[in-house]
Amino acid sequence: MPTDGLAIAQVTPFAWEAANEVNEYVARVSAELARAGHRVLVLAPSHSPELIRSSRRAIRTGPDQLLERATGDPVVLGVGEVLPFSFARRRAASVPVDVARTLESLLSSVALDVVHVHEPFQPSAASTALRHSRALNVASFHAPTERILSTQLTRPLTRLLFSRLDLRIASYRATAELMQRFFPATYRVITPGAAPVDRAPRAGDELEVLLIATEERAATRTFLRALRTLSRIPGWRATVLSPAPLAAPATLSGQVRERVSFQDATELSQVDALARADVVVLASEGLRVTPGTLVSTIGAGAVPVTSRLPAYEELLGDDTYGLEFEPGDAETLGSQLARLVDDPDLRQSLRASARPLRERLSWSRVAGDLEEVYEELVARRHDGRGDLMLRGRLGSQPLIDVDLHMHTDHSPDCATPVEVLLAEAKARGLGAIAVTDHNEIAGALEARAKAHGIKVIVAEEIKTADQGEVIGLFIEQRIPRGLTLPETIAEIKRQGGLVYVPHPFDRLHAVPDYEHLLPVLDQVDAIEVFNPRVAISEFNEEAARFAAKYRIPAGAGSDAHVPQGLGSVRIRMRDFDGPQEFLESLRAADIIRNPANLFYVQALKFLQTKAMPQAARRAARDRRVRRVTEGRPQEASGRNS
Repeated sequence: MPTDGLAIAQVTPFAWEAANEVNEYVARVSAELARAGHRVLVLAPSHSPELIRSSRRAIRTGPDQLLERATGDPVVLGVGEVLPFSFARRRAASVPVDVARTLESLLSSVALDVVHVHEPFQPSAASTALRHSRALNVASFHAPTERILSTQLTRPLTRLLFSRLDLRIASYRATAELMQRFFPATYRVITPGAAPVDRAPRAGDELEVLLIATEERAATRTFLRALRTLSRIPGWRATVLSPAPLAAPATLSGQVRERVSFQDATELSQVDALARADVVVLASEGLRVTPGTLVSTIGAGAVPVTSRLPAYEELLGDDTYGLEFEPGDAETLGSQLARLVDDPDLRQSLRASARPLRERLSWSRVAGDLEEVYEELVARRHDGRGDLMLRGRLGSQPLIDVDLHMHTDHSPDCATPVEVLLAEAKARGLGAIAVTDHNEIAGALEARAKAHGIKVIVAEEIKTADQGEVIGLFIEQRIPRGLTLPETIAEIKRQGGLVYVPHPFDRLHAVPDYEHLLPVLDQVDAIEVFNPRVAISEFNEEAARFAAKYRIPAGAGSDAHVPQGLGSVRIRMRDFDGPQEFLESLRAADIIRNPANLFYVQALKFLQTKAMPQAARRAARDRRVRRVTEGRPQEASGRNS
């Protein structure tokens, strides 16, 4: 890890002034990470016009100074007005333009190592940050519910957005299992911490029972119905802590009404409420769960009584640390509370059993776990500097234009003879080409043998078993299709070749999935960041971001299947001899784009490979070869370079 720590952005979708589990998490881990020597920016929407204005001014006038200010303490930046993201309801809306622009400006101007987004569901500041991030991306999923995930109208877009994640974290196993159902991937579980709580002195002998009414309204109703069963049992008092003022329902009996108080959360904080509570009830029926409150309850030394939901059961450890009841079952909840009122030994036993767990619920432990995650990601990055001495020697070499991706009629989807390809490449001013036929190198070997005045890299675009395509540059033997991605890469390396990943995020091509690419990053030598045959420009942009954040040399090529597309994208680089000089020259190369019309070249490809009968295709091929060998101009070359 760098001696000065990492540059990290923590992004929450919620207004920074809102008190919730996600903001608590972000605030606590940011403070711990800053204390450990990292530079942390907290990015959040805000209710405060002053915070928003000052943050935008800082981003506009001195983005380079933000990380300097973040030394020692996190810097909180309000990125714009509060967004419509909400776990309580989902409204069809888009991210405000000012928020998107602010985040894009910040993330494009500040050199961050890690962007850590929380609950990055659309539309939100977190999802927008993930869209514009140029750093290593980590996401934390805390406590989404099945209702939220199953009703996402933008789930396919969200799945595409999540493909930019380098690592996913779930706060609980239950969260990981739920996310797996809707967005399959690997989720690493890191349980949140709990703030230390100083227990308040007891004001009397009565048991203090607390309900923090941040769950759905049904939870409050279940709690109040359960208290009716305690009306004849002495020795308890109850508090309902609510973010909005509540009043006792008229259905409560006088005996219960006298023992229940309703507290406004703006006047009594959750920390203060937990400090004086003996028992805390979480009565959600599953529409909204707050496992972070349960973590805080255990950390505060109170006894939890929860509805039997996966996230709560996981934390309670099979009733080891608290008691449970079926969701909505007020009678059983009342019975469990009665047990705790009547049996101080039971309360003491549950508190004692939770002591080892409480010791693990520190925010410094969470920050330490996150540091390991960040270090793991950073370790995947390539050095990026290369061989400086070799690059210095290459500096005296002339500049040449290179096209790294093209096909001949040795590929089943191309009708371009080798002779035509070489003539067109030379006519277009290319100094070197990589011939990358599909699952074949005969065309590349033939091109090298027949080339005059142009350098030919023998290569092959190999279809793996089920993990997309990969190009081997500077190889001498054909590699069979159908091997796994690691097996294919191993064979390229055995031949002394370079591993070049073409159109890596084009969902319309056969591409390696993110999860397949990450384990072999250290074996990847270069990535194609621009391919003019990629129909959706965002796929090329995603490849460029991926190459940049992992510091992998960026390549480009025309992927020409017809001569008219050749050289439409080229790399201007120093001349080279062999794979090592090529790779070093590629690090400092420039990509020059003058793409041919995609519809035009695709139409030509169709005409040459599909529309004509086989005999006519052979005749056309022979005619093109004769024209080249006789030195006559090509038909309809459409040269655009």
